[in-house]
Amino acid sequence: MKSVFFVVLLCCQSAAVFAADKISLVLDWFVNPVHSQVVIAQQKGFFAAQDLEVTLSEPTDAATGAKLVAAGKADLSMTYQPQLHQYRDQGLPVVRVSTMIATPLNTLTVLKSSGIEKIADLKGKKVGYSVAGFEDTLLRTLLAEGGLKPEDVETVNVNWSISPSLMSGQVDAVIGGYRNFELHELELAGKPGKAFFPEEHGVPAYDEMIVIAREDQAHDDRFRRFNLALEQATQFMLNHPDEAWQSFVSYKKELDDEIHHLAFKDTLPRLALRPGASDNARYQRFAEFLQRNGVIGKVDKDAVSTVEP
Repeated sequence: MKSVFFVVLLCCQSAAVFAADKISLVLDWFVNPVHSQVVIAQQKGFFAAQDLEVTLSEPTDAATGAKLVAAGKADLSMTYQPQLHQYRDQGLPVVRVSTMIATPLNTLTVLKSSGIEKIADLKGKKVGYSVAGFEDTLLRTLLAEGGLKPEDVETVNVNWSISPSLMSGQVDAVIGGYRNFELHELELAGKPGKAFFPEEHGVPAYDEMIVIAREDQAHDDRFRRFNLALEQATQFMLNHPDEAWQSFVSYKKELDDEIHHLAFKDTLPRLALRPGASDNARYQRFAEFLQRNGVIGKVDKDAVSTVEP
């Protein structure tokens, strides 16, 4: 009887020793191709290979994750570089530990049939937006590049009805649509769009999708391994895009449709090849842009933490 008890005890101790480290990751929204690296790292076992058990949660408010991380109720959250600078400016103790999408996705979009060929053609037009704040700054900057002032256009809050508001004629242009999604949505609806890219019209390049952690936890070894798994998932996606797509949609059957497939393909070239690497000078340039435009009060040089494998 004692020998049996000893064997059971030994097995329990071994299981405890080799138990995977847990990470709770809050996404910014419902799962979509922007989250593909995380999903594929999960589905293909790259997290498991790093002795990580990553739990994904999908909020209905993009700001939820940062608040949970700051409060110590979640380990990591996905958010956007512009929001990171605003969170820091508001005093939230969060820092960037990973980059997932290394280019902007935001666009100013019009219908090809609209006759709007350049920014200056927006004079007297209606421009829809989803979220006040950073989108206001984007729009003002793009308009200035076209020689226009904010009062030269009428802004309309279309909430998240980005493509429908454009197709219905409610607005002549929309700011805030993603180039990997809304353009395909318009094309599939038979009303192809034309995009103006902020980084080509006066807005410094920035990371669209990043992962943040509490500042005092940024160098936790779990996050180093998390970034290594993301890097491996990215390499797999680029080397085996068809297999990667099948792995992605296996996470949730609702993802397996034409628009998500097109968005997935368009997302691939925008993935960060080294999620843990950082470019502090690039982040500072963008923070200075936000400060000049009144989005943040000061430039915070501690917003970025480098957590390379």
